Amino acid sequence: MTVAVIQFGGSNCDRDTVRALDTLGIDAQLVWHEDGLPADTSGIVLPGGFSYGDYLRAGAMAARSPILAEVRERAASGTPVLGICNGAQIGCEASLTPGAFTINRSARFQCERVPLRVENAETPWTSQYEAGEVLEFPIAHGEGRFEIADDRLEQLEAADRVLFRYCRPDGEVTDAANPNGSKHNVAGITGESDHVAVMMPHPERCSLSDLGGTDGQAILRTFADG
Repeated sequence: MTVAVIQFGGSNCDRDTVRALDTLGIDAQLVWHEDGLPADTSGIVLPGGFSYGDYLRAGAMAARSPILAEVRERAASGTPVLGICNGAQIGCEASLTPGAFTINRSARFQCERVPLRVENAETPWTSQYEAGEVLEFPIAHGEGRFEIADDRLEQLEAADRVLFRYCRPDGEVTDAANPNGSKHNVAGITGESDHVAVMMPHPERCSLSDLGGTDGQAILRTFADG
């Protein structure tokens, strides 16, 4: 059983993700998108980076790779799937989750650590946190602003499908604490089933103590528990 970390041309967080998973004792394998998923795939990560140089829209070209059809099939059968940063953009473009990630409100690439508030602690990805707990995660994106129609956002929120929101260190959700202009400060959501999730912040970059924090470990441990 192995977690497939899918590589596209331009992926640049794939090896970081494999290392973070390996450190947690989770078997992970880099999988080139043209090669298809291994038969023993037990989890899937769509990692960060700039697949296909973010041409057209971030994640748009990678979402049309044939391997995404396999990802959707595995997701439908219960395999955990996590999209991180560019992987979140791919996940939305591939309709694994609703909405879209687009150009930051600042129109600039932003790389910094930001506080996140746990909104729903009853998903596989967040079960080791407490609802309302404040974490610190790195972001590194130019197109991280989550956008979705108001009525669909209402549906997401009513169904408790928002995982994280950008917040102040004390947990208050404010516009000033929103680094990219995401609607309602949304930083991560689940698909129709909660074993599928996308998020803009990077859990793999805060899963090793020598990187300055381990708040992201609990998310990646989902692949051991799934």
